[in-house]
Amino acid sequence: MTSTRALQGQIALVTGANSGIGRGIALALGAAGADVVVNYRDGEDAAMEVVRQIAQSGSRALAHRADVSREPEVKELFQRSVEHFGTVDILVNNAGLQRDAAFENLSLEQWNTVIGVN
Repeated sequence: MTSTRALQGQIALVTGANSGIGRGIALALGAAGADVVVNYRDGEDAAMEVVRQIAQSGSRALAHRADVSREPEVKELFQRSVEHFGTVDILVNNAGLQRDAAFENLSLEQWNTVIGVN
């Protein structure tokens, strides 16, 4: 018999975990027994819903807002994750960003933001 909680005792951090693929990954990790740090940049309500669903599956979860293109925010994200759970065993770099504009129409700031997140 295979355990459905194969990741019990593992701590996962998923960036961009409040929607889309990141949400699905965070929920799957929680269902597999991992405790999950739900990172988001925008959409706190959606992130809190992911936390609630992970808790319903029997795992612990923590939502933390951080823009992964900003080094100080990433450092704070990891510091809080370790303070809360003791470690990070699994990292899923899922966050992604696109701008709906042709390459030649992007400002340098927009370009740097896209590259910084992706």
